[in-house]
Amino acid sequence: MSGDVDLGTQLESLGRTLGAREAAHQDALARARSCAAALRDQIAKALERFHKGASAAGAPHLCVELSEIRMDDKHLRAVEFDLSRGRHRAIVVAKSRGTVTLVGPFHAGKVEGPCLSFEAETEIQAALASFLNQFLEEAATP
Repeated sequence: MSGDVDLGTQLESLGRTLGAREAAHQDALARARSCAAALRDQIAKALERFHKGASAAGAPHLCVELSEIRMDDKHLRAVEFDLSRGRHRAIVVAKSRGTVTLVGPFHAGKVEGPCLSFEAETEIQAALASFLNQFLEEAATP
């Protein structure tokens, strides 16, 4: 095997090549992460009030989990976080090109969708309430 290329050396070289290509997208990805963080914070505060209202009405079991921000499962240059209750899911994706996509609501293990993408801050704010209302209605329906 003396003539073979060392696997570690080969992958290190590939890592440098791919890393150099993706480095150009670092600033746009940071902006997407900042956008996702702002939306996640807004949703977290709204969910606190939802949980408070549900508990006050006698239904503390209507608890929705909010994930941390992570790299998107499908898009290399995007970040995401999700809402979940049981099998019910909804995903918020912030992409480096400046769009936000709201995915769902859907059931885990099923086809995701519907997806709605937004570019303007005003558009996403208007759609966010409807998106969350639809998710919470479905997640709280037996």
